[in-house]
Amino acid sequence: MTTMQRGRMPEGWADVIAADLSDDYEWIPLRLPPDLTRINASTRLSIEAEYRGWELTRVRLYTDGSRRVLLRRKKSAARETVVPEQPAL
Repeated sequence: MTTMQRGRMPEGWADVIAADLSDDYEWIPLRLPPDLTRINASTRLSIEAEYRGWELTRVRLYTDGSRRVLLRRKKSAARETVVPEQPAL
């Protein structure tokens, strides 16, 4: 089974993030391998959306069949807080 990989952003996608002047979102670029079918890709992205809060922003399909995907989600205070170290017993 193949896995999704984090990758660098394709040309022009940095402009999408820069255009969103608010600092309310976190972004993640993913690369989906060419052997991943469209249905499997859709299922995996649906799971990311349902359980982790990511939403699909951009998709780019390449001639070799691979896809580059840009996901975003709202930043939450719970993810940004740093848990202090527990005192030793």
